[in-house]
Amino acid sequence: MYRSALFALTLLAFSTAALAGAPMDNDQVKATIAKNLQRLSPQLVVQDVRPFDAIPGLYEVRIGNNIFYTDATGDHMISGHIFDTAAHADMTQARIEDMNRVDWSTLPLKNAIVSGDPKGKPVAVFTDPDCPFCRHLEKEMPNVKGVKVYTFLMPLESIHKHARAKSEAIWCAKDQHKALQAVMLEDKQAADLKSKDCKTPIAENIALAESLGINGTPTLIAGDGRKHAGSFTAEQLEQWVKQ
Repeated sequence: MYRSALFALTLLAFSTAALAGAPMDNDQVKATIAKNLQRLSPQLVVQDVRPFDAIPGLYEVRIGNNIFYTDATGDHMISGHIFDTAAHADMTQARIEDMNRVDWSTLPLKNAIVSGDPKGKPVAVFTDPDCPFCRHLEKEMPNVKGVKVYTFLMPLESIHKHARAKSEAIWCAKDQHKALQAVMLEDKQAADLKSKDCKTPIAENIALAESLGINGTPTLIAGDGRKHAGSFTAEQLEQWVKQ
């Protein structure tokens, strides 16, 4: 991977030098890059092109929810993350999080189970009670400090056939958070919760997740709108939420 990246950067240097005698304005560069990248696939849609200021001659290209890098011609494309070694920061990941931010005020928090520190920084968690990575995250939650958690039940019925029934039983339980922990930490079944039938927001949560481009669990949304797919340790979650 590193050899490929070095080779691509070498090609970039040659391409940049070759262009030195024929400068193009920014709009021309964007049009050229978008046109030439379509040689990979005519269906490829470039949403945005911008100079990557940290490295002269390099351009950031947004395709869907992903970031790639090219030279000014679009003849060479680099797939991978760029790190700021001095700041110990993943610049690519920071950019992906920034461009996929969610407006926190649009989240229907009434449809979530609330737990954690009442005065802590907020985080929304889309979870499936039968998802192993969600269960790992839930095991970490008691050790998380300074975070208020809003859990949106989002059963993935196509792969977890009992997840919908468990989600409904959790929501209809007298103590929702206690029921959530019983299912995810103690492997209790829906029938074990002895919940009464009630109206649930499960369908709304699934539709909300789809509208936000969330198709897997766990997916987290920080109070400032950053999204993260996957589990965390307690320490990682605290650091991420408080960034």
